[in-house]
Amino acid sequence: MENNSVDKQESEPAAQHWREQGTPPPFCLCLQLQVVDLLYWRDVKTTSVVFGAALLLLLSLMVCSIVSVSSYIGLALLSVTICFRIYKGILQAIQKSDEGHPFKQYLDQEVALSEDMVHKYSDMVLAKLNKTIGELRRLFLVEDLVDSIKFAVLMWILTYVGALFNGLTLLILGLIGAFSCPIVYEKHQAQIDHYLALVNNQVKDVVGKIQAKVPGMKRKAE
Repeated sequence: MENNSVDKQESEPAAQHWREQGTPPPFCLCLQLQVVDLLYWRDVKTTSVVFGAALLLLLSLMVCSIVSVSSYIGLALLSVTICFRIYKGILQAIQKSDEGHPFKQYLDQEVALSEDMVHKYSDMVLAKLNKTIGELRRLFLVEDLVDSIKFAVLMWILTYVGALFNGLTLLILGLIGAFSCPIVYEKHQAQIDHYLALVNNQVKDVVGKIQAKVPGMKRKAE
């Protein structure tokens, strides 16, 4: 919750800066701003379309295989474009106009990824992957006993979650949460922060009592 608020607060001044400069923002910032606008329902029509399409796709995958869903989506898009192409061709023949291909402006657009962009994002993914591998090694080899026990508790909880929900159900719940939690938090931030602080204090008290009673569970810094 807190991260969503921070991202929103950081992105809005950045957007204002690039508007004042009169130049387009970098791709990463532009993508971040678009995601924030979607999750906070800045444009209700656009967010509704994206949320509805994503939810429909996930629900379809629960009924059909990914091959079938992909095929149906491809057939639907091809049906629309082929019908539109034939319609425009007949219309041009009747009107004896020479407008050319109806999708010419899109066919002429450059869609290839640049090498710089590929290298940039592959380096970012590699850095994240290496960091994740290092963190997993630290947890599984019990570098810090407290962190490893917390990770074990998380894995234990996930066994129950996995027994109740499959992967697609979790994705659907995550999608609904991503499009509902930020806007709910924005409207009721004070109350939510208050209760989160109470829960956080309770958790810290319990962890502190356990660390004090169990030998070897105190952190190295302590």
